[in-house]
Amino acid sequence: MNKFSLSLCVAALLLPSLNAQDAVSFKADIAPILINNCLACHGPKKAEGGYRVDTFERFLREGDSGAAAITAGNHDESESLRRIKSEDEFERMPLENDPLAAAEIELIEKWVTEGAKYDAEDPKAFLSTIVPAPTHPTPPEVYPLTVPITSVAFSPDGSQVVTGGYHEVVLWNATDGTLVKRIQNVGQRTFALRFSHDGQHLVAAGGAPGKLGEARIFDAASGDLVTVLGTTSDVVLDVQFSPAGDRLAIAGADSTIRIYEFPAGNLVRAISSHSDWIMAVAWDNEGKRLASASRDKTAKLFDVETGELLVTYSGHNNHVKGVAFHPDNQHIYTAGGDKKVHWWKAADAKKVGELAQGGEVYKLEKIGGVITTSSADRTVRQIDAATQKEVRNYGGHADWTLSSAFHESTKRIAGGAFDGAVKIWNTEDGAEVISFVAAPGAK
Repeated sequence: MNKFSLSLCVAALLLPSLNAQDAVSFKADIAPILINNCLACHGPKKAEGGYRVDTFERFLREGDSGAAAITAGNHDESESLRRIKSEDEFERMPLENDPLAAAEIELIEKWVTEGAKYDAEDPKAFLSTIVPAPTHPTPPEVYPLTVPITSVAFSPDGSQVVTGGYHEVVLWNATDGTLVKRIQNVGQRTFALRFSHDGQHLVAAGGAPGKLGEARIFDAASGDLVTVLGTTSDVVLDVQFSPAGDRLAIAGADSTIRIYEFPAGNLVRAISSHSDWIMAVAWDNEGKRLASASRDKTAKLFDVETGELLVTYSGHNNHVKGVAFHPDNQHIYTAGGDKKVHWWKAADAKKVGELAQGGEVYKLEKIGGVITTSSADRTVRQIDAATQKEVRNYGGHADWTLSSAFHESTKRIAGGAFDGAVKIWNTEDGAEVISFVAAPGAK
């Protein structure tokens, strides 16, 4: 689903100038090089040659070769450094890719010479959690191609619709589709957009697949970056505020849910129970339980305060991509690859019913009493959350609909498609209000 090459996000953007008098920092200098060049092949999900670099501790360990990866102060006995410097294309790392830049190699050599020191707190921590938050590349002024609209949201007053772009989020006028504002310094792709309950903050969750995941919190009015939460080694796929708005749940491709105090940003709890990507999360109506949807074909329910797994629902037999609580707080909606919305009991995970969709459901969103689904049949469906009945089907997209949003007071539904198009409909009569391409400068 990428429309741009990953090569645009090069490690050189993170590389500091090398000063002979300055000690090389592992967390600031070396870890970004590993994340951008090595992690995809030597991470927790894919460890070529039995070697991993996702933590400092693992970076030092030997792989299947049995040779020491890094030996402090000794270049000749540091197998990783030797492979990085090799002129043999069949053994040089990164394999089947461009060699590291000379300045990057020089940094690693200097770090080894200085004793291969670690300057963060926990050597077992994921590299993505210790590196300084990166400054992301500036997006193109004019997009040469459209990008898939994997996230869409209405501003609190409904006057604007926000979409994920390429290294930015873009605000559009919800009446005529004109561009209002571009918020930059965002990860390569954005998979979830949420406004805080008071409307003062905008959260953009995403990252670069296989490299970085994060939730960036911006001042909604100015677009200034406030903080970065949930940094991890793979993309963040969903974020959700608790009913009280004082906590933020972040979940993604590292199979972990992280709960933070908001806006303080203190980590409250990390929950790791799924065996694959967590595609979506949802708080119950009291903020005491958290439900999740995963690519491991299950949905799960957790106690927020203890992190205890309460029940597991396995009824989809396919990827689960959306989750929401029923207004009664006793049932849970889930949807995904089986082209159906299921609802089941939170008490015992027993299925109660299902509603067929026209294609694979990519996202399920619940705002107030309305559920919207976006799916491969190029439509957005509106479902009454209390009765489980489909209210209306919104069509007209020429490609898969990947995201949707509902705004209560203006009675509008928005849908974002794979081809970059955004459509907004009036929920009172189902009429299309506006359609535009959400790519600055694209036609």
